[in-house]
Amino acid sequence: MLFTSFAFLVLFAITFSLYYLPIAVNYQVPILIISSLIFYAYNQPELLLLLLFSAFINSIASYLVVHSNLVHQKRIATVGVVVNLGLLAFFKYGQLIGSFFIRPATTESFLLSVPLPIGISFFTFEGISLLVDVYRGNVDERKHLVSPSVLDHCKRTLLFISFFPHLIAGPILKAHDFLPQIHVKTLGQINVQRCFRLLVTGYFLKMVVADNLKDFTFWIAYPYFQSYSSVNLLVMLFGYSCQIFADFAGYSLIAIGLASLFGYEFNPNFNFPYIATSFKDFWKRWHISLSTFLMEYLYIPLGGNRKGELRTYLNLLITMFLGGLWHGAAWSYAIWGLAHGLALAVERFLSPRFALPNRAMFRFASGALVFGFVSLAWLLFKLPNFSHVMGYFSSIAKNKTMAPDFLQIFQILLYSSPVVLYHAHYLFKYSQQRVQVVFPSYVYYAVMLFFIALNSGNSGDFIYFQF
Repeated sequence: MLFTSFAFLVLFAITFSLYYLPIAVNYQVPILIISSLIFYAYNQPELLLLLLFSAFINSIASYLVVHSNLVHQKRIATVGVVVNLGLLAFFKYGQLIGSFFIRPATTESFLLSVPLPIGISFFTFEGISLLVDVYRGNVDERKHLVSPSVLDHCKRTLLFISFFPHLIAGPILKAHDFLPQIHVKTLGQINVQRCFRLLVTGYFLKMVVADNLKDFTFWIAYPYFQSYSSVNLLVMLFGYSCQIFADFAGYSLIAIGLASLFGYEFNPNFNFPYIATSFKDFWKRWHISLSTFLMEYLYIPLGGNRKGELRTYLNLLITMFLGGLWHGAAWSYAIWGLAHGLALAVERFLSPRFALPNRAMFRFASGALVFGFVSLAWLLFKLPNFSHVMGYFSSIAKNKTMAPDFLQIFQILLYSSPVVLYHAHYLFKYSQQRVQVVFPSYVYYAVMLFFIALNSGNSGDFIYFQF
């Protein structure tokens, strides 16, 4: 179910109305759970069983970790994590794993027929978060994560995993952030102005920017890109960079706004990533919930930067490689992760040895380098077949003599401009010069509402639904 669909608006209105009824104050968690299960089952009801199974396994395993003796706690937590990874591997990577082995045609046909459950990458990571947080936690921390009643703990865990604002495409929640928030909510606690701003900005980025840009970046696909000029190919890549930001950041803002309406606070998932002047800075700003998850649950356990310089570089490469594979069962995603891991490792090696002067010109050049690298790497998302990626680069080199399609270039730049202005506004607002904002903030939201009403593109799935 799309946040932009009429069906969702009906579901939200009913859920919100029931949630804050005085007679329903003790049933807020069940109301959210039922609404979330309807939301998830709307398009693929048969896959609801997988979500329920995941919640059940993580509930029981985390409960047993707390209520078992010390000898068995690590074993139970390990089995729970392995089950989560097994579900993810079977449903998402079965075909990729099977490609390593000689297998009969019937097996290959079976692997191809296995559906990819929407959101599985997100809710399996959240299950892992619960198990690891419970295992690591001290007595006081465990009290906030695991209820004394197994039924109550199962209910709380099901809400944590299935809560509809984040269920399909994040942000990835951590158990120690979400579970302590489960308590009775009141209508008066809602910060209406903040929710309004989050939702309007999110819907604008998705419906006006991303949904319009998708009609122009569609031509990046094979074999269409072969018939476009080098200039158009580069502009389309720029447009796709703006599209994927608007699409995913828009989803995250909507999710944060919706959760806040029900009294739950999610951490920000984006922090103006395209102003980053280093790759490290970029990953502190882009998909923050994933980068912090990988840092906390993978990079640090691998040893982080505590075991020497070479091991640090290796840990970066492993973390980003697996982070790339998390996005999809194709080697292009793994290469994307490795490329970012290599960029982080090289940057870490060079930074203390070749420090650049802190001048505007050098910051701009660094930012342009990071943005250019990130934009080129997005091609691995748009074209999962690696040979098509190489073909795209080849076309950029070969099609220099083709006449540019200036109308397409204008349209891409037009619909990309809100992303540019969004980042520029942030830079100006927080620059040392403290440039004054010309218009009061409500003018921006009025303009966004105007364009949402009159210039939304054809509705499309959020890009991160496929992950």
